[in-house]
Amino acid sequence: MRGFILFFLVLLVAGFGYWYWKVPKFSDGELAPDFTSTRPDGSSMTLSDYRGDYVLLDFWGSWCLPCRKENPQLVQLHKKYKEARFQDASAFTMVSVAIEMNPKAWKAAIAKDGLAWPNHVSTVSRFKDPVAQLYGVREIPTKYLIGPQGNVLSVNQSVAEIDAFLAGKRKH
Repeated sequence: MRGFILFFLVLLVAGFGYWYWKVPKFSDGELAPDFTSTRPDGSSMTLSDYRGDYVLLDFWGSWCLPCRKENPQLVQLHKKYKEARFQDASAFTMVSVAIEMNPKAWKAAIAKDGLAWPNHVSTVSRFKDPVAQLYGVREIPTKYLIGPQGNVLSVNQSVAEIDAFLAGKRKH
């Protein structure tokens, strides 16, 4: 019986440790840290340039099957809100941070999946990417919805939940 209890406790501690390890670094209401990173064409992009907009910060990878399966939903979200205006924000912007090792695979996945927004960034250093480390990203896909004032509104909501939120904020 003691062996079973010990096994159960070890399993419980391991489960809690895994959950704690993968929990996002920032939560709702906290100020999203600013960063500058590099687009595929070599130009730079700074998050604070989009202050005043809703920003979906999406961490993904060309090698990540769940990410690639979600990309068509993100494409639809972008199409729906790229020209939208909101009650409390100027616009909606998507920023994709690629957790990559291969720049060719990254660029090919952007093209193949039709990820038409301009803000794709990566240092092509997998989870050692400075933006991924800044945001505590340890698994992908990971999404942060950032509000017009630069605060985190939600972490890891589904695309449908983000769509519903934006629909409620849209000017009619």
